Amino acid sequence: MNVPRPGTPLDPIVDRYLQWKRALGRSYLGVERVLVSLLQFMYDRAAADLDQKLFDAWSTSFADLTANVRRNRQREVRNFCLYRQRTEPNCFVPDPNRFPRPCPYCAPVIFGPDAVARMLAIAGQQRATPGSPLLPAVLRMAVILLYTAGLRRGELLRLTLADADPTAGVLRIRESKFHKSRFVPLSLDAGRELRAYLRQRLVPPLSTAPDAPLLCNCTRGLRAYTGTGLSRGLQLLIRSANVQSTDGRRPRIHDFRHSFAVQALLRWYRQGADVQSNLPKLAMYMGHVSIVSTAYYLKWIPDIATAASDRFEARFGHLISGGAP
Repeated sequence: MNVPRPGTPLDPIVDRYLQWKRALGRSYLGVERVLVSLLQFMYDRAAADLDQKLFDAWSTSFADLTANVRRNRQREVRNFCLYRQRTEPNCFVPDPNRFPRPCPYCAPVIFGPDAVARMLAIAGQQRATPGSPLLPAVLRMAVILLYTAGLRRGELLRLTLADADPTAGVLRIRESKFHKSRFVPLSLDAGRELRAYLRQRLVPPLSTAPDAPLLCNCTRGLRAYTGTGLSRGLQLLIRSANVQSTDGRRPRIHDFRHSFAVQALLRWYRQGADVQSNLPKLAMYMGHVSIVSTAYYLKWIPDIATAASDRFEARFGHLISGGAP
């Protein structure tokens, strides 16, 4: 769905630009929102065209955001202006040297089964509310699916009852990032948890329609959790379970996905599996277009270093010690 346009001379050019971008097979909704915010800013000031002064004023309107977010928004406008420059050589193009300097992203906080067990215990202690009658069960299910299946937060929130096959223990992820759909087989334990959750979820008066949200937060079961609502509940579990890094940082919700990938890598090392041949499988499971995207999640932690070292010693230690294989 297109974001409504305010009505400026640049509106048709923005539409053509987005059509050109979407020919690559992605939605580019984030890009559209950025450009529409610029158009709205121009409309509110009755500006006929974009220039340096207007661009600077628009950039100042979100000066409270982080440097990386501000830079990304400005970069999207520059990309649009470069597209426009192909047919309008004299149009304004922002100078990237004036953009905020990129800042390193915070390293993810990787956690393991012990931390998850503490979060699950605390989830069971939460009280249901009239607005969220399944709150304890929803938080428990959310932690399990985020950690054991590596789902993105948006993928979890968009799951409907029709997307969950409790008999086979499989989730259907519909047109997620890069318009990729996939089936996600759950572990045996996660499959049992899904069936236990559905025994509560399918009790009237909660909606049992196929398109009803899997994680619902109202009595009739017609409204899915928002990203903010679910994140608030999960952050409560994280704080209460005292999950943090060695330098005191709390994990973000997306760090569940990082932890899932790292734990998969750790299991392969400990099991003696062929790590390289398993990486494409992990990429497919996580919904990535290639293992390059998956590699971003594979952080080197002490447990992996130890497992890899032990595995190397078991295979080639005799070469160093001079003993027989």
